[in-house]
Amino acid sequence: MTNFWQRRTARLQDRGPSGLSLMPWLLMGLGAVSNLLQGKIANPWAGALGILAFNTLYITVVTRAFVESRRDTRLTWGLLGTLTALTFTLAIAYGEEWLLFFPLLGLAVGAVARGGRRLPVIAFTLVAAVAVVTFWKDGWDSFGIVYGTFISTMVTAAILALHSTVRQLEATRGELARTAVEKERLRFSRDLHDLLGHTLSVIVVKSEAARRLAPRDLDAALGQIADIESVGRQALTEIREAVTGYREGSLATELDRARDALSSAGIEPVVRQSGPPLQPQTEALLSWVIRESATNAVRHSGATRCEIDLGGTPERVRLTITDNGRGTAEGTPGSGLKGLRERVATAGGTLESGPGPRGGFRVTAELPVETAELPAGTAESPVGKAESPLGTPDAPRTAPASDRSC
Repeated sequence: MTNFWQRRTARLQDRGPSGLSLMPWLLMGLGAVSNLLQGKIANPWAGALGILAFNTLYITVVTRAFVESRRDTRLTWGLLGTLTALTFTLAIAYGEEWLLFFPLLGLAVGAVARGGRRLPVIAFTLVAAVAVVTFWKDGWDSFGIVYGTFISTMVTAAILALHSTVRQLEATRGELARTAVEKERLRFSRDLHDLLGHTLSVIVVKSEAARRLAPRDLDAALGQIADIESVGRQALTEIREAVTGYREGSLATELDRARDALSSAGIEPVVRQSGPPLQPQTEALLSWVIRESATNAVRHSGATRCEIDLGGTPERVRLTITDNGRGTAEGTPGSGLKGLRERVATAGGTLESGPGPRGGFRVTAELPVETAELPAGTAESPVGKAESPLGTPDAPRTAPASDRSC
């Protein structure tokens, strides 16, 4: 039983105030009903119809006030205007206990006019008119009715406006939480795709090399197996970093890995790098581009040469990766290049991929330059510095695939 009431209370709290919250205040009209039953007023039938009409209009207005699609409509304001006219008519006609309908009118006005710039004007006009009628019919002894009308109008409007703001903030917070979860899921899926795609491609290439070298050069085959072990350990570390979200790629490290992967696949790597050191975020993004492009070249290109050119202008850094393979393949781009294009676009850059000017396949990424400060006594990387190709002449070539992106 206790759990039932706790769940019911939680549902009511989550639902918030409604038109029913303002219904008990109708008991303030019992004084007018008492006057009517005691025969203290003239035209009791008119008074009875007035009470019935007031209750009907009050219930209708406050009910519509809690439905956002109906609150600020012409019909609601028309009903509120009719309720106002009826309240003043009853107060002027009968006075005394009938003046207690004014605070009820204030509740209805506050519920309808909350959250708008016109509320102060409406409240001031209403209270001023109530003061004139109240002091006229009952003198200064009824000042409490004027004050009650003001309080009921402003407090009702403030509480309901605050509740509406809280609900909007809760909805926004929930949407932000869902967006954050979706963003993290997308980040992890991209990282996992790029990490495993590259790592598994290198393991496959080196495994084939070890198999081919084993019959005639056992030491070279063992070297390839040692590389496989090293790649696997490094992959475990990178996956842990990707899970925690603290992975930052190193451009120099990624260039070394690209050289090794390309050389093991029998592709001659040529690297040209120029410009000052970059911020870690920019390096990390360019590292992803190098990794994905090198992986695609190893898996799909059938190329014999792959050039990695990093340079640009003082405003933008430009990374171009070109191979002399088969060029574009049939089919739509894979998720690797799509994910990279989204990452680069988020950082304010662009990524283009397609056939090279002399055949083959080319990936070009441009990013805004955010240079890192150089330590004292260091110099920028030399412009146009070409890295000598590293490779193994007996390394196997990988089988072609139907897509240039894994």
